[in-house]
Amino acid sequence: MPKIIKDSQNKIEIPPDFLQRRHLPDYVDYWLDEHDGDIILHSRLPDAQKLYIEATTGCNLQCKTCIRNVWSDPIASMKKETFQAILDGLDGLPNLKRVIFTSFGEPLTHPKILEMIAAVRKRKLEVTLGTNGLLLTADISRELVRLGVDRVMVSIDGGRPETYNYIRGATLNEIVNNITKLNEIKAEMHELFPSIGVEFVVMKSNAGELVDVARLSESLGVSKLLVSNVLAYTEDMLGEILYGHEPRDPFKTSSWAIRSGAWVMWATQELPRMHWGAERRCRFIQDRSIVVGWDGEVSPCYALSHNYSYFAIDGIKKNVCRHSFGNVKSTALPEIWMSEDYVRFRSEVREYHFPSCPDCDLRESCDLREQNKACWGWSPSCSDCLWAQDIVRCP
Repeated sequence: MPKIIKDSQNKIEIPPDFLQRRHLPDYVDYWLDEHDGDIILHSRLPDAQKLYIEATTGCNLQCKTCIRNVWSDPIASMKKETFQAILDGLDGLPNLKRVIFTSFGEPLTHPKILEMIAAVRKRKLEVTLGTNGLLLTADISRELVRLGVDRVMVSIDGGRPETYNYIRGATLNEIVNNITKLNEIKAEMHELFPSIGVEFVVMKSNAGELVDVARLSESLGVSKLLVSNVLAYTEDMLGEILYGHEPRDPFKTSSWAIRSGAWVMWATQELPRMHWGAERRCRFIQDRSIVVGWDGEVSPCYALSHNYSYFAIDGIKKNVCRHSFGNVKSTALPEIWMSEDYVRFRSEVREYHFPSCPDCDLRESCDLREQNKACWGWSPSCSDCLWAQDIVRCP
């Protein structure tokens, strides 16, 4: 550990080899902070790598599992000037690799979604589109292939038509036909992308169909199966959860091989954790992600991007308020990313400086949790977050 000495002019110099190991540039600003008497320097780096864009909060479905059943936010779409403000900030984020068009709305309901994707692709960034698949028409699929979209993630929450219809109020066969057509168009255009992923939200009423979804995914050439537990926004969904405090058996599915041009590879499967544990890790922070809402507000994650209520792992009802670090219409996206509050927040979450509320002896009488606060640490609190437990997952 190198020693740093403050000189008579109150200047300190960080050893060059330390900066090299951290891959820090020759010149970088820092936010000065302290914790329990220790001095902390938070580097101001434009090192965001993943950007989630919420094109719309509107959707063509009303699924039983959806946050839209309980939130107080408007149904609205991103305006052209808001999206342009996002684009204007991309050059200031040199490490950005991927833009993900998905949210709690259906991106394909936005009338300009293909133009938005095209604008991002012009910057040579990878694009993922999350969709329920109903609007994945032949014309749209052809455009997605032409634009070079990297991946399309389709939500399928039932392996049997009646289960899928019960949860989503739609026809499973229509989704299957749309994915099949997308594969045919890729073959016609001699393209391997977009690869196809399936997201399956598991609960008591459909858990027995995970094998069916895996088989369906194999037949459709799906390269990634992402399984997430349901987040209980309503009392009905609270009765559907499969996870809990005590260790539970993990899900098991069979794997399959897929052909990609002249290559054959194994499809990937990501399965959720099934119980509360000591290890807490935020993938949004770990992946250096930004979430930009339909109105330009910048949130650190999905969990803090809307106003809603949900039930924590022990059944406590929590009211979550949207948390924003700025709006791209008034402040450039890189400046928001490097702002003091946002930088400090990411540091707090990396260290997970929050109590573990579900384990606290006072949890049943504490009213702070109901407001998504905690007795110490940052507010709003990430103490109950099921994303940080890998119990709930997203692309």
